[in-house]
Amino acid sequence: MDRSTALERLRKTVAAGRPVIGGGAGTGLSAKSAEAGGIDLLIIYNSGRYRMAGRGSLAGLLAYGDANAIVMEMADEVLPVVRDTPVLAGVNGTDPFRQMGRFLDQVAEAGFTGVQNFPTVGLIDGVFRQNLEETGMGFALEVEMIAAAHERGLLTAPYVFDPEQATAMAEAGADVLVPHMGLTTKGTIGAHTAFTLDECVARVQAMRDAAIAVDPDILVLCHGGPIAEPADAQYVLARTEGVVGFFGASSIERLPTESGIRRQTEDFKAISFR
Repeated sequence: MDRSTALERLRKTVAAGRPVIGGGAGTGLSAKSAEAGGIDLLIIYNSGRYRMAGRGSLAGLLAYGDANAIVMEMADEVLPVVRDTPVLAGVNGTDPFRQMGRFLDQVAEAGFTGVQNFPTVGLIDGVFRQNLEETGMGFALEVEMIAAAHERGLLTAPYVFDPEQATAMAEAGADVLVPHMGLTTKGTIGAHTAFTLDECVARVQAMRDAAIAVDPDILVLCHGGPIAEPADAQYVLARTEGVVGFFGASSIERLPTESGIRRQTEDFKAISFR
């Protein structure tokens, strides 16, 4: 599916008063199930593989594998089973071992509709983050990657972490903006340190407003932190203006898998024999 078709669908969904829902797919089964549920966007990135292997999503930011190679491997599992949903690649824009333009061409040739900036240094703070910025591995490279993807006609749905980044990504041509509230809470490997939902409301609104000032047509979805379940997303959408949906990764595939398999196992353990 190309960018224009995907964007047209997303905008029709919003115009009809329905939320845009995006989700991570760490396996082909996750993708098939989410599509069956009516998901609007699917995103493949390396954390999906780690998450569905029972590891925390932040494993995707550590040196456990080549993030950009992993997403291309995952494409062979996910893309063939997706029938009619745009699929985005999580691209590590700070990768110093990729000619980014050429890699984005490969992403398009593989059949992806677009990209998202993941792994992202936006999830890193403190002195380590400062040193990354100082040594040429900063967030600006992720903005450049989104701009290069936009120039190639790919749908772009970047994560941002503050209003300044929201402005930069909007200027780079972001189609869908995803204010990121941090590692998702809840479940067996979720975060415990997180913003409150009310803090998320204020932060998401500020990033949305910054982006809209650049591009009034940009679509903004909330994501992460305590926005883990449908009721949490509803809380944020009901208290923000112009935020039109939710993107979930752990929320779409990890949390329902954890609870569903456990509940099914418990139900089987409750049967009797004679």
